[in-house]
Amino acid sequence: MKYIGALDQGTTSSRFIIFDQEGAIVSSHQSEHRQIYPKPGWVEHDPIEIWQMCELCIREALKKASLTGSDIQGIGITNQRETIIAFDRKSGAVRHNAIVWQDLRGSDLINDLAKRGDALAVQQKSGLIFSPYFSASKIAWLLDNVPGLRQEAERGDVVFGTIDTWLAYNLSGKQAVITDVSNASRYLLMDINTLSWDQQLLDLFNIPIQALPKIVPSTGTVYAHTTVDGPFGASVPVAGILGDQQAALFGQACFFAGMAKSTYGTGCFLLVNTGEEAKLSKEGLLTTVAYQVAGCKPVYALEGSVAVAGSLVQWARDNLKLVESAQELDRLAESVPDCGGVYIVPAFSGLFAPYWRSDARGVIAGLTGFANRAHICRAILESTAFQAWDIFSGIERDGNIALSELKVDGGMTNSAPLMAFQADLLGVPVIRPLVVETTALGAAYAAGLSTGVWEDLKTLAAQWKEERRWQPAMADDERMAKIGFWKKAVSRTLDWVQTDT
Repeated sequence: MKYIGALDQGTTSSRFIIFDQEGAIVSSHQSEHRQIYPKPGWVEHDPIEIWQMCELCIREALKKASLTGSDIQGIGITNQRETIIAFDRKSGAVRHNAIVWQDLRGSDLINDLAKRGDALAVQQKSGLIFSPYFSASKIAWLLDNVPGLRQEAERGDVVFGTIDTWLAYNLSGKQAVITDVSNASRYLLMDINTLSWDQQLLDLFNIPIQALPKIVPSTGTVYAHTTVDGPFGASVPVAGILGDQQAALFGQACFFAGMAKSTYGTGCFLLVNTGEEAKLSKEGLLTTVAYQVAGCKPVYALEGSVAVAGSLVQWARDNLKLVESAQELDRLAESVPDCGGVYIVPAFSGLFAPYWRSDARGVIAGLTGFANRAHICRAILESTAFQAWDIFSGIERDGNIALSELKVDGGMTNSAPLMAFQADLLGVPVIRPLVVETTALGAAYAAGLSTGVWEDLKTLAAQWKEERRWQPAMADDERMAKIGFWKKAVSRTLDWVQTDT
């Protein structure tokens, strides 16, 4: 039996999963890390803590499987995207906490550039829009606010990399300074047609190219090997990298144009494969690189992103002390037939696709004396399905397509009431695969293709198996009434904070 490892570094936790050659999970270990909030709208992580958690997860997963590093054929990396770490190229010394994808500190710069810049030209080059969500404004903030950092960047001494860059660097004993095309396409600095850093975009944000990692394919090549003094204790090929949402698309075997998946994790993300054509959106969606096999043309996708999904459950648990676990929230949500007129719009960091309103903030609307804890729990789950509906509707208008089914994955698919409501709201079947951890599976697939564990994409597609599906049961008039209230609740979030836009 051959084994492949996937290092899955997410927004709230890290984990290492070992898969066998049939794509089944052999063992895994997961550890949470801290969320740091220096100011309202600012979110940071400790890069050292993240790497320590990754080392722990690798060692524990190997121990649980009674395997050693030498038993692993290759390692795939998948990661929270857009989050930026500034570190010294030679020593690995971290120059600032990681600035997380949810962080809004780049808003002023983005608003200024949006007034002066050509948004259409930026979209045509990068596939993206002016938003603090992406890495460019985070790098610009670091350059302007960390003493001495710009000088180091101009000398090429410091690297601004996403989490995949940080993990590959540490796994390889400080040798690999790379990012794959799927992650690079989220910087707002890469030309999605040439797959290279674009000088005009770099000039726009005043970022020196020598401070960025090398762009590499997602699969089909070995980037580096782990060191024997690292967590594997052996030389193991680092052989696949995909940003988390692209990894989930890959793990769901959505290899052909028109295939779609939605991942329900900390955020909620829908990707539709558009083939070798980079289609631009008119509905506030993003054009992104889905993946690239070495030596082949890239495959593109349209994407919609929801910032707050599973993290809303975590917020209810940790901040409100409403429940002690996600399972308790599910049980309470199932104890009532509906939300009791309560609608929650979790615009903690503004609204993402299709609104892109950084002035929005969260609301709980429709409260009456009738509402109780169970209704609020149900509204928490339903908010994710409503946000997903917004994106699905935009993609259908953008691509002139109608979804016939939806493949789903991620931790929140364990919530039966959420999946049932999602099917009702979309009016199509919602299908969960046998291996629900498709983000990690996608990274494992990428590494396995590079190291010969799997022959080709056709072999991977044949491994995908359905585990459960939810059929829509809601009447059309009820569905439209609920959507009407959702839109009304969204309108209440707007213009909450002052912006220059």
